[in-house]
Amino acid sequence: MQAPSDSSETSAAPKTWRAGTLSYTSAGLVALFAWLLFGDFAWSMRDRSVGPMASWYLDELGVPKLLFGLLMSSFPALIGMTLVPVISMKSDRHRGRWGRRIPFLLITTPVAAFGMIGLGATPLIAEWVHARFPAQEKMVVAVVCFGVFWAMFEFATIAGQAVFGGLVNDVVPQSLLGRFYGMFRAISLIDGIIFNFWLTGKIPTHYTLMLVVIGMFYGAAFMWVCFRVKEGEYPPPEPVTTRSAGVKTYFRDCFSSRYYVSVFVLMTAAALAFAPLNTFTIPYAKSLGVDMEQYGKALATTYFVSLVLAYFLGWLADAFHPLRVTIATLIGYAAVSLYGAFFATTPETFLRAFILHGVLSGCYFTSAASLGQRLFPHEKYAQFASAAGIVMAPTTIVLAPIVGFLIDGVSGSYRLTFVFGCGLSLCALGTALVVHRQFMRLGGPAGYEAPC
Repeated sequence: MQAPSDSSETSAAPKTWRAGTLSYTSAGLVALFAWLLFGDFAWSMRDRSVGPMASWYLDELGVPKLLFGLLMSSFPALIGMTLVPVISMKSDRHRGRWGRRIPFLLITTPVAAFGMIGLGATPLIAEWVHARFPAQEKMVVAVVCFGVFWAMFEFATIAGQAVFGGLVNDVVPQSLLGRFYGMFRAISLIDGIIFNFWLTGKIPTHYTLMLVVIGMFYGAAFMWVCFRVKEGEYPPPEPVTTRSAGVKTYFRDCFSSRYYVSVFVLMTAAALAFAPLNTFTIPYAKSLGVDMEQYGKALATTYFVSLVLAYFLGWLADAFHPLRVTIATLIGYAAVSLYGAFFATTPETFLRAFILHGVLSGCYFTSAASLGQRLFPHEKYAQFASAAGIVMAPTTIVLAPIVGFLIDGVSGSYRLTFVFGCGLSLCALGTALVVHRQFMRLGGPAGYEAPC
C-alpha cells in the first residue's frame, strides 16, 4: 500500500484567514470575534443609552431647541472635525509594543466612562452647586454642569470611535468584514432592545443610577477587551519631517481625488438624512402624547426587526458589495421619510413612521458599515475615515440648530424632521449612483483597487 502523498496531507491542513500579518485558524477567528463582539456589547450599550438619557435630561430642563441641537449634534460634530483627523493620522502612523490602535483606546476608554458617570451625577452636582450660588438660574447651572461632563464624554467617545474602526480594519480579514459588521450590528441591536424595552421607561426615576452603572460596566469591559485583542505588525509609515508637511500630506491624500470626495459626500448626506429625526425624536414623541414607555417599546421593535435582518444584510454586503446594498436602502428611506412628512401627526402614525425610519436607517448602517473598509486604502483607513468626518462635521454642526430653530418658528412642527430626511436621502442616493459609476471604472466588486 502506498503511503499518503504530501499533497493529500497539505489538502487536509486547516483553513486559515489572514489580515495583514495576522493569520487565524477557525478557532482563532472565533476567539477574535468573541472578544470584539463582547467589546461591541459594552460599546453599544454606551451608545444606545447615553444619547437618549442626555436628551431626556435636557428636555426636562426645558432648554430651547436651538441650544438642544447645539449640544446634542453640533458640539460632537465640531469635536469630530477638529480632533478626529489628528488622532486618526497619529494612530495610522504609530508603531509600538501594543500596536497602533490599542494604546489610544486604553486612554480614551476610562475618560469616556468617567464622563458617563459624571453625566449621571449631574442632577446631584447641579443641586449642590446651585445651593452655593442661589442667585444663578437653576437651569443655567444644570446646563453648565451637564456641559462639562458631556464635553469629556464626547471628546473620548469620538476619538475612540475613529480608532476602534481602524482596529477592526486591521485585525478582521477583509473577506469577512460585511458579515462581521452584520454581527456587530446584531449585538448593537440586542443592546438597543434591552435598553429601550426594559429600561427607557425607567429613565425619569432612575436616571442617575442607570448612567453610573452603565459607565462603570463600559469602562471595565472595554479595557478588558483592549488587553485581549492582539494587533499585527505594520510596515513603517512614510516619513513626515514637519507638522505642516504632515498636514499637506493628509489633505493631498484625502482630498486630491474627486472619487474620494464623492465617497465623503455620499457618507455625509446619508448619515445626515437620519439625523434630524434622531436628534428630535424624544421631543417629537412627547409633543404627540407618546410616553417614554411607548417610545421605548417602539424603538425596541425597530431593533428587533433590524436584528433579524442584520446578518443577512452583512452577507448581502459581502456578496454584492456594500455600495450596492446602500443604494437600495436609501431608496427605501426616501419613501419612508416622505410618508412621515405628510402623515406623522398622531401617536399612531408617528410610531408607524418612526418604526419604519428605524428599520430603514438600521438597514443603511448595517449595509454601509464596511463601506469605508472596502473603498479606502487599507493602510490609511483611519486617515480617510477621519477625512469623511471632516466633510460631515460642518453640515452636522449647522443642521440640528437650523432644524431646531425652524421647529420653534413654526409652532413645534416636528414633521420638518421628516422633510429634511427625505431631501437629504435623495441627495445621498444621487451621490451614491455617481460613486457607483466611478467604482465600476476602478474594477467593480471583483477587481477593485483603491486609488492612491
